Amino acid sequence: MSRRTELKHRVVTRFQRHIGNPVLRRIPLQTVLETTGRRSGLPRRTPVGGRRIGDSFWLVSEFGTRSQYVRNIQADPAVRVRVRGRWHEGTAHLLPGDDAVARLRSLPRLNSAAVRVLGTDLLTVRVDLAG
Repeated sequence: MSRRTELKHRVVTRFQRHIGNPVLRRIPLQTVLETTGRRSGLPRRTPVGGRRIGDSFWLVSEFGTRSQYVRNIQADPAVRVRVRGRWHEGTAHLLPGDDAVARLRSLPRLNSAAVRVLGTDLLTVRVDLAG
């Protein structure tokens, strides 16, 4: 990984962790992905951009397997997603073979633009929603 990519990752994740995510999590209609912390076992809530299509919720991780929520999914794929203020349980699947750039074209524009600009290792995630 290049030095520039590493610096970009550190700056973006630090901003998200300390400023962006704490603010966005509190917005009632913000979409939030809840995973179980792989070390702590505690719920971890991450604001995400994505779209529900049928019985699935789709999103693209900007840092792939370097994202903490992706690592949590790898350890335990049982998740919850808050969409339009309502929680849904589901099972997350990482899809490294999916064309993440093409997938972003079908997801909300503003978030997709940010993921394309800030991301360094895009990874599609599909959450199959229960009932």
